Amino acid sequence: MKLTEFFLTEVDREVERSRRALEQVPEGKYDWKPHDKSMIFGYLANMVATIPLWIAMQITQDELDVAPADGSKMEQKRMDTSDAFLKALDKAAADARSVLEKTTEDHLLTPWRLLARGQVVIEAPRHVMIQDTINHWAHHRGQMTVYLRLMGAKVPALYGPSADDSRF
Repeated sequence: MKLTEFFLTEVDREVERSRRALEQVPEGKYDWKPHDKSMIFGYLANMVATIPLWIAMQITQDELDVAPADGSKMEQKRMDTSDAFLKALDKAAADARSVLEKTTEDHLLTPWRLLARGQVVIEAPRHVMIQDTINHWAHHRGQMTVYLRLMGAKVPALYGPSADDSRF
């Protein structure tokens, strides 16, 4: 199987799981967090909705500086409804799919770099970074389901049934 086919399949599977989680987002909880050291729920749900954009970036750009010396220019749009998160997920997934369909196996073997203040934090072949991104996506989605439980919202079945959702 080609890397591009593998990643397209993975994106489709993870988008469906993310959709189930984002469908449960309760309104009015954007700023909620379970602990002072925790990130706010809206930021976390936004990441779950938009992480596919990272895949597109890892194919179309050679690097990302997550802490540029002159300050970050990346803005996270505030979304307050499940519908808004789902629309963001659909757009991010479409962008990732489009870029994956156009890239080559050889390109996925070339290096990609993550920087902080201009210094290389990690450098690895693009396909490795994309797989790490998919793992990162699953991690934050899992974190999000814990938040959902703590807020009293339903936890969807993702990799197996949950106490609230027995389908699988």
